[in-house]
Amino acid sequence: MRRKPFAIVISGPSGAGKSTCVQRLMQRFEDLRFSVSATTRPKRAGETDGQDYFFLDEAGFRARVEAGDFLEHARVHGARYGTLRSEVQRTLDAGHGVLLDVDVQGGVEIKRTLPESVLIFVLPPSMEELERRLRRRSTETEETIQRRLRTAPDEIRQLVEYDYVVVNEKIEVAERELETIVAAERLRRSRLTDDTGQGDPVAEYLGEAPRPLHP
Repeated sequence: MRRKPFAIVISGPSGAGKSTCVQRLMQRFEDLRFSVSATTRPKRAGETDGQDYFFLDEAGFRARVEAGDFLEHARVHGARYGTLRSEVQRTLDAGHGVLLDVDVQGGVEIKRTLPESVLIFVLPPSMEELERRLRRRSTETEETIQRRLRTAPDEIRQLVEYDYVVVNEKIEVAERELETIVAAERLRRSRLTDDTGQGDPVAEYLGEAPRPLHP
């Protein structure tokens, strides 16, 4: 039996360890594909356009919004971020699950557009640890750090919109929990499909004529 691919959204406050969680999931599930977001924020040292983000200026981002190119987009911490509809759909059409690292607003919007998506909120063990991680990165100014810390409580309050919450205290533990979530979601009966993607997978399996599946 085949299973329909779906989107997995990873969200959480800056400093929660989302990027590391995404990397671990990509290593564990080789058929997952990461969806590169677009942003207007400055490129950091070591980042590559088209690999870490699609880096756009304000005018370029606005043009993509007006063209309806984004599945979701929002302004976060002073910069604009968006998920390109074409990137996600191309991956799903190819039969791969798609992994997204987006802000909380974007995650909720993706769920509305793609109801079969799975939303996972990554939470730091404490606000004190969150600040420590932000400072340890040494990639942002004090003003940026303070803005992220002020924004974090509002982001965390929105975890009620998410399907799962993983507390990233030890990455090895968080990794196992994330793997369990993805593996279980793949086994949902609702994700079964036949070779055409629109028929009756049970009938196909049994060699019978197609018939509607009960909810």
